[in-house]
Parts: sequence; structure tokens; C-alpha cells
Amino acid sequence: MTKKQQPINYTSRDFDSIRKDLEDYARRYYSDTYKDFSEASFGSLMLDTVAYVGDILSFYLDYQTNESFLDTAIEYNNVVRLAKQMGFKLNTSPSSYGALSFYIQIPAAPAAAGPNLAYAPVLRAGSIFSSTGGGQYTLLEDVDFATPTNQIVVGTVNTSTGTPTNYVIRAQGRAVSGRTAFHEAEVGTFQRFRRVNLGVRNVAEVLTVVDSEGHQYVEVDHLSQNVVFQAIRNSDSTTNTTVRNILKAVPVVRRFTVEHEGDDTYLQFGYGSDSELLGTSVIDPSNIVLDMNGRTYITDPDFDPTKFISTDKFGIGPSNTSLRIGYRVNTVNDTNAGVNTIIQATSPLIRFTSQGSLSQAVRNNVVSSLEVLNEEPFVGDISLPNSEEIKQRVMGHYATQNRAVTAQDYQSICYAMPGKFGSVKRVSVARDFDEFRRNLNIYIISESASGKLVVPNQTLKNNIRSWLLQYKMINDTIDILDATIVNFGINFVVVIDPNTNKFTALNRANAALRQHLNENQYDIGESIQLTSFYKVLQKVPGVVDVEDLEIVGKVGAQYSDLSYDFVQNLSPTGHRIEALNNVVFELKFPNVDIKGSVR
Repeated sequence: MTKKQQPINYTSRDFDSIRKDLEDYARRYYSDTYKDFSEASFGSLMLDTVAYVGDILSFYLDYQTNESFLDTAIEYNNVVRLAKQMGFKLNTSPSSYGALSFYIQIPAAPAAAGPNLAYAPVLRAGSIFSSTGGGQYTLLEDVDFATPTNQIVVGTVNTSTGTPTNYVIRAQGRAVSGRTAFHEAEVGTFQRFRRVNLGVRNVAEVLTVVDSEGHQYVEVDHLSQNVVFQAIRNSDSTTNTTVRNILKAVPVVRRFTVEHEGDDTYLQFGYGSDSELLGTSVIDPSNIVLDMNGRTYITDPDFDPTKFISTDKFGIGPSNTSLRIGYRVNTVNDTNAGVNTIIQATSPLIRFTSQGSLSQAVRNNVVSSLEVLNEEPFVGDISLPNSEEIKQRVMGHYATQNRAVTAQDYQSICYAMPGKFGSVKRVSVARDFDEFRRNLNIYIISESASGKLVVPNQTLKNNIRSWLLQYKMINDTIDILDATIVNFGINFVVVIDPNTNKFTALNRANAALRQHLNENQYDIGESIQLTSFYKVLQKVPGVVDVEDLEIVGKVGAQYSDLSYDFVQNLSPTGHRIEALNNVVFELKFPNVDIKGSVR
């Protein structure tokens, strides 16, 4: 007699349900063969083993499925890969920007006519300076000490006559973290979509790529981009005072993209080769896509399918050559620098305008007198966002579609600024109703070298403004403003179980609050939810109840100078403390600012 197949219950996915189905199947079709299903029997062992394997397979199937979608992915690397598929690039090695102050001593002019500006040199872009923490910083622009706007004070005087003998000049210039390095890569036979690994960590920016034949490769956002805009020096004397550079659209046949995977940095080149530059290796869509009814031409020039191959196969990749790759690499993991920490001139590049007519000894004295100091912090390097923050930024970035219309668009574009220009820790956008124009106040906050919130410097704000200009609506005006940091502490009283050690319970409660605040850092304008603290404390083993919880302000010394009225800003229900549009809350020192007691 033919055995009728029992329908399989595909909803059984866990150990218990799979084992029950197996047991029911065995009892129905093998009742005469095996009857002992007790826990100590061999049959029970076999059922447990198969159910165990089925449960593991079911778990990994569900896990792999969840890791394939951004909403449900948990592993950080998978979240980053899925974000990349949606066009979001994570800045793994951001740069820090700031202004450096330079001091140099030059001799006085003959006949006490002030400083001899002939000995005022030019500190050239590319000069390297170092901080006390080991970081190196590169000057981005030439600094001319002869500029009339520089500050000049008397350095030394003749003790007998009182006549100045030397003057000190103070000048400023913008600098960025990192130093310039070069990598030589030998390239063999042609390979489509070739990848070249730089082999170093903390690469912030790829500067130049030139092959041995002199061909220059240009970085693009994606390989299908065959046109870039470059700044060309304006040579028109009538307009170059107001317009220093002219934007020019330049086609780029040879191009590459930069990809970061972990600690590695790759250069991704295109599909085509030099031999195919003028070839027709790609099928002409006009011969296969359109039904031309016997005609060999297309009557509508606005829809010419041959235009789709004008990018020449995603760019020309290098072959049978050597590449010289110039890049900027950060020398330390954290490139932020506190005030007055960049004090060493490691490799200054100094040039005198009339070097041949000047005394060698005096020039040496001028060069040796150079001093450097950062009178403002260097910021821009931030800790990597967690998985949930990346998910939120990806959704916002995908919705922007390369234009800023809504407040969320502006926020997402600020986060998407390339790391080589610096990064911001938090961004908030609010409409300024006091203005007659369509003005937006964009509040930003950065991060210090110790991972604490800090006010961004002017250089970083200027970079944000320049970055937004290419995406904003034409009738929008924007103001880049500092967010206000409000530091707070938590005092609480808990009731514990009589059988629980009070010191153990208190340590667990403090650790739970620290972990909660570390995983849920506040955005600009985000309120403090008091109920979340109660929930965290009530889940601590040994804690029976939370008797009292208070938010206290921390002002002065190492904290913010702003005194915030937490009582006045308490919601009517008492569940949260409201934040103003420009306020960001921070529990600065978790080990000190969380104080609990047991009752």
C-alpha cells in the first residue's frame, strides 16, 4: 500500500516545533518500527539532533535575510555596505581644519623707517607643522608676511637709543590635518575595473594620479560621470578682483573613484582600455533597440541612442604603466587638536621675494625665528556614527536626490560632505521667522580630540557653507551657526531588594545609565526623556523601584558656560525636559556626572 505523504508544516522554525513535527511523523508512519520516544531513548536522541540542526539552519536563514536589508541589518559592516549601495559614503577618515597663527621676526629698515619688508618672506602652501599629540598639519595657502593687513609690533630695541632693531609680524593661514605622501603602483596588462590598494591607513584624500606616460586621472563621484568642474584662474584684470576663479566644465576620459573598506583605501578605475578609446566595442543601441523600419538613420536627433556610449565605457583604465599616486594621510587616528597644541614647524617652506640681494645670515635668522600656534581648536574629525545613525542618514540622503529643498535635505547634505573637508557631529535646521527672506538657520556642533562636543571653528563652517551652495534652492539664504552646549548630570535614588548588595546594585545602575546615554546621544533640539531613565533603572537586577530622579545643570570649569533652567523647561506632564532649537544636551563626564544612592 502506498504511503500518503503528510503535508509539511513550513511554519515550524524553532527547536520545539520541529521536534514535535518529527515525532508526529514518526509515530504515524513508523509506529511498528520504533515505539520508544522517551527522553532517554535513542529515538529521542535522533529527533533532538535533527531538530537542533533544523533550528540552527532556520536561525541563520533568518539572520542572513535580515542582514540583506538596511532596516533589519545589525552587523556594522553590513550596514555600511548596504548604505553604499544606496549612494551613501561613510567618511571613515575625516579631516580637521583650522587656522594657524605664524610669528616671524625681521630686521628694522635703515634710518629707523619701520620694518624692512624685503626680509618678510612667504610661507608656502604645503608646509608641515606638528602638534604635541603627534599629529601633522599641512598649510593650504601661501602666507605672505609682507601683506599690509598683518599685525606688526616692535620685537627688540637698542638699549642705548631706544630705536627698534627688530619687528615681529603675525600672519594667519588655513591648515588641514595630515601630510602628503606618494605611492608607486606598477600596472600590468589591461584589466576591466582595476582596483589599486594604497596599502596605508587613515587616507583622507587622493590628490593626484599620473601614469608614466603623463596621463592624469581625475577623481569622480561615480565612473559614469565624464565631466567635472574645475576652477581656472581668472586672468581678466577687470574682473579678477571680484571673481578670482572661473568654473569650467572639463571632460575626463581617465577617471577613478575612491573606496574605503575597513583600513584599506582603493582606487577603482574604469572599463575601457586605450585601444578601445576610439573603437566600437560597445554595441550600438540604434541597431537593436529601435525599430527603424528599414532606415539606417534616426530622424529625431534629440533621441540618439549612440549618445549613451559617449562616456566611453565608464572611463579608460590604466594598463602596462606605472602610477604615481599622491595622497594626504593622517598621521594619528584622532586629528583634532586643542588650542595651543600645534607648536612645531616640522617642514616649513619659506621663500624670499628678492632672495639674491639679501644677506644670507639675516635670512637664516628670519627663518629660525618662525613660530606657530593654533589660537583656535582644529575640529572636523568625529567618531564614526553607530548603525542606527547610519540608517537614518542613508534614508535622508536617498530622499535628497542631490538637491536641498526641505530641512531634512539640508541636514542630510551636511552629513554627506566629504571627509576631506571635515565633518560635523550634529546638524539641525530651523526656519528663521524673524527674517523677511526665506532664511534657514543651520546649527552645527563638532567633536573634540577627547570625543566631547565642541563649538566648530570658522574654517569648518565656511566649508559647510560652500558645500551647501551647490545644492540649495536659489531663493534660500543660509546662516551657519554654533549650537549651544548644555551639560547636565543625573542624581537618582533607587529602592533595592533586601537580598541584593547595595554597592553591587548601585554599580549596575550607574553602568546601565552610562551605556544608555552612550548609545543614545542627543541631537540638537532633542529633549531629555526622563521616562527613559526610569525604564533603564527599573530593568537593573536587584532594583525594585526608582524613588527619585533629578536632572542638574553643570556649569563652569570644564563644562559649558550656559546655565539652563531645567525646571522652567520641564514639560507639563513632567516626562521630559524641552530643548530649544539651538540647544544640544550632553552628559560630559559619565563617571562623575551620574550620582546614585540606595534606599
